[in-house]
Amino acid sequence: MKLAEKVAIITGGGGGIGRATGLLFAQEGARVVIADLARASGEETVRQIEANGGVAMFVETDVTRPGDVAKMVSEAIEAYGRLDILFNNAGILGETASVGDATEENWDRVLAINLRSVFLCSKYAVREMLKSGGGAIINTSSATGLRGLPGNTAYNTSKAAVIAFTRNMALEYAANNIRVNCICPGHVATPMTNAQPEAFVKWFMRQTPMGRQGRPEEIARAALYLASDDSSYVTGTALVIDGGWVSR
Repeated sequence: MKLAEKVAIITGGGGGIGRATGLLFAQEGARVVIADLARASGEETVRQIEANGGVAMFVETDVTRPGDVAKMVSEAIEAYGRLDILFNNAGILGETASVGDATEENWDRVLAINLRSVFLCSKYAVREMLKSGGGAIINTSSATGLRGLPGNTAYNTSKAAVIAFTRNMALEYAANNIRVNCICPGHVATPMTNAQPEAFVKWFMRQTPMGRQGRPEEIARAALYLASDDSSYVTGTALVIDGGWVSR
């Protein structure tokens, strides 16, 4: 029960890493707020948490809109009285194209969902964490935020910026007992990543020293570490969980 009596918001909690993390956080004692734009998927995560004896609620949220984010945080406070953990996990891959062929619309959309949302959710969440004397924020970056991958400039740029944002916010709030870290997953078997062409997925596996995709549960365990007191002296870090891909 590493998160007993804690309250956690998980954005993008309707599937993949977000769902796996919601299930694990609830298993470890947290009361979980699942935020997602897809109502059916988000409510399914809540159903699974409750079926396993956990406590959760769903808030339909567009994480790029300040009004939605403010509502997400206020509903968490109204329901559970405090906020201890924020997992900024919502994200998209966007289109695959070289810079010369990429669209402005894709660039704006990817940076809005992958980066603007991290700023907005952190902005509103940290105010509540300050009231309760501390907290933990975990942001989802990517191994590609540390190493280039042609054709994914908008995505890679957004994830590199998440690392920079994480380090800066960690410095701003270290004295307030608010730890800010990020995780950098490699290729993880989720509906989003597996929607990529099969040839690309197989290529990525060949480039990964461990020779396989990660599992959402493996990323969830890393998020649990950063959310819990096990990482009480860790802030401003980018934890790579990629089967060795960045080191290759």
